Amino acid sequence: MNITDKNVIITGASSGIGAAFAKAIIEKGGVVYGIARRQERLQELQRDLGDRFHPVVLDITDEPAVSTWVEATFSAGNYPDALINNAGLGKFGNVEDLSLDDWHTMMNVNLNGVFYLTRKIVPMMKQNPAHCHIINIASVAGLMGNPTISGYNVTKFGLRGFSDALFKELRYDAIKVTCVFPGSIATEFFDLAGSSTHPNMMQAQDVASTIVHILETPDNFLIDEITLRPLNPKRPE
Repeated sequence: MNITDKNVIITGASSGIGAAFAKAIIEKGGVVYGIARRQERLQELQRDLGDRFHPVVLDITDEPAVSTWVEATFSAGNYPDALINNAGLGKFGNVEDLSLDDWHTMMNVNLNGVFYLTRKIVPMMKQNPAHCHIINIASVAGLMGNPTISGYNVTKFGLRGFSDALFKELRYDAIKVTCVFPGSIATEFFDLAGSSTHPNMMQAQDVASTIVHILETPDNFLIDEITLRPLNPKRPE
């Protein structure tokens, strides 16, 4: 895909790797629809990135709102070209300590929100005469289970399964699907999740450059899954 003038939707765009994705894609000449709930952060990002960044204040777990926005924004002549399902959160703790609210919040954001947006975008991508791409940002927690993150594991394992099925469903519609499994990245995710960090975490801009590379691969070349890790993570105690 030549990213120039392509419409790229990014969820969780107001900070962290979502904001880094937006910056990297706009630097390539793309147009970004950045979705998040924090209006002030989106407006700050628009001031930094310019008119090619369209801030979209939207809760992806609100299915009617998602449907309304997609139908009002895209149509013949203004098709979506890429969707990066990046929004996600983790709530960590032993299974007996994980609250029902935390469980349902992870399921709603990490899985339901991805489904709500994808199911509305796919029909429009099928109408797009160009090749399109869906990138789902999972986690290494979608490849292996670990103590105290069982709920988060469920959502990321689920996203891997959804991505694999979707890739096989859409490949003959000229729609690529890639699932990305990042390890630890230096963002606010770990602070919000209440988990520890380490000095050798990956940097958001490096992850963003990898996403750009995946988008720019030739039309008949698909990276369906990719794992990203820091070379020297925190040593086991």
